[in-house]
Amino acid sequence: MRHLLLTALLASVSLQSMGQAKEPVDYVNPFIGTTNFGTCNPGAIVPQGLMTVTPFNVMGSDMNKYDKDARWWSTPYDLTNSFFTGLAHVSLSGVGCPEVSSLLVMPTSGERDVDYHNYGSAYKDEVSTPGYYTNTLTKYDIKVEATATKRASIERFTFHKGEGHILLNLGEGLTNETGASMRFVNDWEVEGTKLQGTFCYFPQSVFPIYFVMRVSKTPKQSGYWKKMRPMTAEAEWDDTAGKYKIYTQYRKDISGDDIGAWFDFDCEEGEQIEVRMGVSFVSIKNARENLEKEVAGQNFEICRKNARDAWNTTLKTIEVEGGTETQKTVFYTGFYHMMIHPGILQDVNGEYPMMESEKTGHTDRNRYTVFSLWDTYRNVHQMMTLLFPERQLDMVNTMVDMYKEWGWLPKWELYGRETMEMEGDPVIPVIVDTWMKGFRDFDVEAAYQGMIKSATTPGKDNPVRPDIDEYIKRGYCPMESQYDNSVSHALEYYVADYALSTFAKALGHQADADRFYKQSMGYKNYYSKEFGTLRPITQEGKFYEPFNPKEGENFEPSPGFHEGNAWNYTYYVPHDIPGLAKLMGGPKKFVANLQNVFDSNNYDPANEPDIAYPYLFSKFKGEEWRTQKLVKELLAKHFVNEAWGIPGNDDTGTMSCWMLFSMMGFYPDCPGVPYYTLTTPTFSKVTIHLDSKYYKKDKLVIETEGTGDYIKSISLGGKKAGYRISHDDLIKAGGIKFTLSNTH
Repeated sequence: MRHLLLTALLASVSLQSMGQAKEPVDYVNPFIGTTNFGTCNPGAIVPQGLMTVTPFNVMGSDMNKYDKDARWWSTPYDLTNSFFTGLAHVSLSGVGCPEVSSLLVMPTSGERDVDYHNYGSAYKDEVSTPGYYTNTLTKYDIKVEATATKRASIERFTFHKGEGHILLNLGEGLTNETGASMRFVNDWEVEGTKLQGTFCYFPQSVFPIYFVMRVSKTPKQSGYWKKMRPMTAEAEWDDTAGKYKIYTQYRKDISGDDIGAWFDFDCEEGEQIEVRMGVSFVSIKNARENLEKEVAGQNFEICRKNARDAWNTTLKTIEVEGGTETQKTVFYTGFYHMMIHPGILQDVNGEYPMMESEKTGHTDRNRYTVFSLWDTYRNVHQMMTLLFPERQLDMVNTMVDMYKEWGWLPKWELYGRETMEMEGDPVIPVIVDTWMKGFRDFDVEAAYQGMIKSATTPGKDNPVRPDIDEYIKRGYCPMESQYDNSVSHALEYYVADYALSTFAKALGHQADADRFYKQSMGYKNYYSKEFGTLRPITQEGKFYEPFNPKEGENFEPSPGFHEGNAWNYTYYVPHDIPGLAKLMGGPKKFVANLQNVFDSNNYDPANEPDIAYPYLFSKFKGEEWRTQKLVKELLAKHFVNEAWGIPGNDDTGTMSCWMLFSMMGFYPDCPGVPYYTLTTPTFSKVTIHLDSKYYKKDKLVIETEGTGDYIKSISLGGKKAGYRISHDDLIKAGGIKFTLSNTH
């Protein structure tokens, strides 16, 4: 809370003193989502940049034990921690597995100590705004500041008179991989590489990050350190094991699991020393060029201002009126979180690591990375298509290029490596949705070939759908073991196959369209009348028993379902809600059953499979009010201006994007289908500025008339409309007007 209040107070005082009205960037509170497993962090970054400079405080509760795995830490920062061990470079936001967050830079004073157990410090006066982070280390009374460009950063440390130090630690970090190497280029510059990867402990997703780091003042002395390791079984009791060897005269290359570089300075009172870091996933040469082109000629304040301006330009794409100040903070912070990933991968010279390859590619447009597609295919890419169609097209081109480079479309890609995380074939609805909305400047034939390949290749040769053989043969995935997530796999395939069927039909491939449509209806095999839910099926073709639909609550293991239970997945058939309702006995029973999911606390707002549930009521005439009531309640309960103000992992902006759409009054409830379901907007007016290069109208305006939580009528471009509208109709109309009422 101290961070939230301080950030808000400083922003308010600053604006009042300048007599200026708040801009969108001033509403952002980067501390939202920094606890409650939100896995966001308050680090400095520009929109969809490669570089992030993040405070690293992942320590055990005893403040002495480095313990990133104790609570499945998947973030370099948590607000409830308070032991700072440096600024990490390149971190993920809202992701549920530990990864990257390395190249830690730490200022200290007094006697030099390179053991992070000892040199770590508590901190105070912590503030974060878009593109800027600062705190003061209480152990040393050193002020820490950081800002960033797309591929580089500047950190500024303010020392007191006496001996000061800057440490670069290549051993500590969030990544599961170890190993690094570096060399001194001269007294004030080091270069090197750090091995990273094993995302979610998948052993093949390994990659190096290359860096060049410079200090702004020539040190009086500098050198390396290396942690000592026991060499034999007997040496486990050697009291030198775990200690650090300090190199004062060796300046050539050094390698190891726990190595670092130190710089000693004689500081004057209030002296500021800067660290500039450039990174690349291609080479040290490119890291240096990124550093030179982006920050070499800038001072800290110019870089900080440029980062703020970049965020303000991005956030101004949506302007909201009405609502409370808190609602605006929640809204623009969610927008901020959504615009972190996917981020660029290419260096300033256009080079990037090719997908699953040792080769280097080149691009003249943006090459993106961090495709958490199982999350983002549900809403983030639909939002990108609406707000930033050029960036979305670059993302689709990136995905298609990955197919050309690797032979497969991505599933959960990270810095040029496939992590094989989560279920399904989520790239298909993303590409289909983009194409269906008229954005077709990509190799459509190659995209279609990639989709067909993953949807038809036998499982032994298919990394995307390894259990496809039985799925095609039976129409469902039978259980292979008790906790194999088989139903979750199949449900994701059904959504992908439905999108593929519509794509095939649009391209004139009717036989493919018929085949994949039929496959997409296979969910009916799982429906159990006994429980009114979907239910796993054994290899023998029988329903799994004993069966409890609630088994798997709170992310516990569940037979047939991944990170959820049967209630969280039963209604995830967005492409055929009428068909599911028929299985349940008709619309009335469907609505009653779905309402019971909420009334009995079987709805999980922290995970993707059921986040569209509130919008399903609007499929049935007369039940739309339930959507409006539930969405309002969920927004108020789970998205707030507090550190815990996101319901679990933000999942690279997916949860925040649910909030954005919902607060604006519409939501894409079926991936790959270019339609929105409407609900009551939070604000009296929302203006979305459209890209005139891709849209004929320059803006989309959403307005409300009257008061109340429920929708009395909807006008689309001056004509009466229903609760579900197409993307094309929305854009052509240029505006929606909701007339509100206090009753439904």
